[in-house]
Amino acid sequence: MPPIWPPERALLQVIPAYADGAYTVTDWTVLVTGRHHEGREVAYVGDGVEPESSDSLRTFGAVVQALREHAGLSREEFGERVRFSKHTVASVELGRRMPDESFVEAAEQALGNTGALRRAAGYVARQPGLAAWFRRWARMEATAVTLYTYECRLLPGLLQTEAYARTLFTQQLPPLDDGQIEAQWLARADRQRLLRERPNTAFSFILEEGVFLRRTGGTEVTRELIDHVLQLAELRNVEVQVMPQAQASHAGLDGPLQLLETPENKWFSYCEGQRGGLLISNPKEVSILQQRYARMRSQAHTLEDSWSLLQRMRGDL
Repeated sequence: MPPIWPPERALLQVIPAYADGAYTVTDWTVLVTGRHHEGREVAYVGDGVEPESSDSLRTFGAVVQALREHAGLSREEFGERVRFSKHTVASVELGRRMPDESFVEAAEQALGNTGALRRAAGYVARQPGLAAWFRRWARMEATAVTLYTYECRLLPGLLQTEAYARTLFTQQLPPLDDGQIEAQWLARADRQRLLRERPNTAFSFILEEGVFLRRTGGTEVTRELIDHVLQLAELRNVEVQVMPQAQASHAGLDGPLQLLETPENKWFSYCEGQRGGLLISNPKEVSILQQRYARMRSQAHTLEDSWSLLQRMRGDL
């Protein structure tokens, strides 16, 4: 992985390079690496970054920035008045840092003492449950007309049961506390409503057989999971195919991928790794991944054979 830039350097390096509108930075809640080219947007979590941002955090930060600029103060000058570093000021203004009470009070005094920041601070909250690098994809996912998913590691979030998801959350490192686990499950459950609330969206899933054979969470959790997947596969807008364990080779060996078609009929792809995600908008790159997914659909079990295989696996538990 390329070295991670400091946030200020990232802003200086990336925005001029994509000033032509071909690329848009939408979320600076994570540090960004230098891998931005040809329609590829990469986000990685860096040490010391708060990954949970929200619209309210960014709005509060924008208000602070507007008041500071109206007062004719640079970040460094403003930081001296509020006794915080210019880097902290930048983090608040960009919506990466939750402002504490001392910052709000000091900022009020430095920016006219209107009471606006005190009142606004009461509505500031983080956006829980979704990884920062995933949020842009989740926003696109909510309005997609087509969504294709191939997974070889675990069941994708849209198909998970609560017991299966909570098993994954409790095994994360660093460990999550109860509040974080609850927030992640609620965010995942909210996303799952897409399958039933968007009947005109076509969902296709290709799942490795080994994902079920792993029996994550134990026999009962896996039995419930298979029942849940079979139930979702009955929906007219949901297709589930299983890639057989015995398939010696197929077009998806490079790893999991997702493809999405917007209401404007533009296609995007998303690939996720251990600590970050890759959003791809370049039509040539997306086309390659579409070809791979199409090939995988022919290499996986048919819908009927996949259904039968899952039922047999359910019976063997």
